Amino acid sequence: MAILHLHALIAGGGAATVPHLRQIHAHLLTSGRFPSLGSVLLRRLISLPDPHLHLPLAHRLLLSLPSPSLDLFNLLLPPLASSPDPSTAAALFLRLRRGGLRPDAHTLPHVLKALARLAPGSLPVVGSVHSEAVKDGLASAVVYVPNALMAAYSACGQLERAIQVFDEMPRRTVVSWNTALTACAGNDRHELCIELFAEMLEAGSVPDPTTFVVMLSAAAELGNLALGKWAHGQVVARRLDMTLQLGTAAVNMYSKCGTVSYALRLFERMPARNVWTWTAMIVGFAQNGLAQEALELFDRMKLSKITPNYVTFLGLLCACSHAGLVDEGRRFFHEMQHVYGIVPMMTHYSAMVDVLGRNGLLQEAYDFVVGMPVEADPVVWRTLLAACQLHSSKDCIEIVDKVQGKLLELEPRRSGNYVMVSNIYCEIGSWDKAAKARRVMREGGMKKVAGESCVEVGGRVHRFVFGDDSCPEFHGACRILHELNLNMRKCEPIDPFLFTDDAD
Repeated sequence: MAILHLHALIAGGGAATVPHLRQIHAHLLTSGRFPSLGSVLLRRLISLPDPHLHLPLAHRLLLSLPSPSLDLFNLLLPPLASSPDPSTAAALFLRLRRGGLRPDAHTLPHVLKALARLAPGSLPVVGSVHSEAVKDGLASAVVYVPNALMAAYSACGQLERAIQVFDEMPRRTVVSWNTALTACAGNDRHELCIELFAEMLEAGSVPDPTTFVVMLSAAAELGNLALGKWAHGQVVARRLDMTLQLGTAAVNMYSKCGTVSYALRLFERMPARNVWTWTAMIVGFAQNGLAQEALELFDRMKLSKITPNYVTFLGLLCACSHAGLVDEGRRFFHEMQHVYGIVPMMTHYSAMVDVLGRNGLLQEAYDFVVGMPVEADPVVWRTLLAACQLHSSKDCIEIVDKVQGKLLELEPRRSGNYVMVSNIYCEIGSWDKAAKARRVMREGGMKKVAGESCVEVGGRVHRFVFGDDSCPEFHGACRILHELNLNMRKCEPIDPFLFTDDAD
């Protein structure tokens, strides 16, 4: 078969299926023509619909070529970086470098995308790629290389390095700003996110829907309703399309800021909803003490043929916990695994312990933790300890001793565990054990972390820290609290539990 005819057969419509290409591949190998026509075969394979389905074959083809060019690597890296196994993209990049090729501006963004998905263990490679990009001038030549660098550093938990890349950019697009904002929000630096957004507006960059998704998320995490309302108002004023993502972010923000009725109105008006929209509303109901509404909405969700995800069930378990719906909690935990095939995460186990423990089923909660198929983390044990504190009696002292031993083994330096244990022993009259817990804290040099709360007044968030009287309104707030305390004493007896030291 002539080379020109083979070339036309591979590149043309006559070889439009994978079986055909496999036949041609076999012919090229047996005829010795694979070195000259293998690259054409690879390009044709990648051009087929759903290239991710043919990635293993394409990967083998590339690795079997004698001297593949950089553009062939660049052709395969994007689908590999988005594949279920991004480590193949990282390995291909290392193969490229060992072959003496220098990556270009088309190579690095996809490599960095793969490394971001492999975070945080990929941090050393991200640093190496960054150094190479600076050396070759790619870190400043095109914006999508530093954008990808920021995303990779952020995924590795290196926000400072991500912001450094951002600060060194000679030119920024709205994608650059959004990447930096997302990095701040993703690393729980929501105040910095707001500051950066203000800089974005001052720089004259025009926010897009993605910008406001991030800002609504930041407002939700901070509980800053004024900021959330402003961001939502900007979406309307700028006549931006209320996309599914934007609508979901707005529902989430209003729910987390306590205005559930407004969140529900938004939810009901949305023309389309996905699993995250339904979940945001269910979690919103749960967090605001509206358990029955959360369960009813879940029933509507199932009728709408939307498959719940792991966060949906977390919200349902939270609702059951606060409403004392133990049987429903057990049912949801079972349904999550055996109906929807969702493997419980540690947060689900902790939530289930809270469902049982908060409702006084301490022994069942302890047996549940002991019977977990994975080793319980400190949060799970601490949740059980908090339940013991809520229902403290001499009947639970054996469980407290066991939980204390496990927590001291996992977190020997966490002062809050000692404080909780000491408080429980005090409440049940075990003064010697309470004193011992305090003594261990004192001798270990551990101090209780100061309690902290915040309140939003007039669009400003005011923080209050135990022992800090530097706030200008401190003495006025104390007078009001004293008056409230006197009025409460007139109404009902004081529960001594309210005045017990809380754990951090």
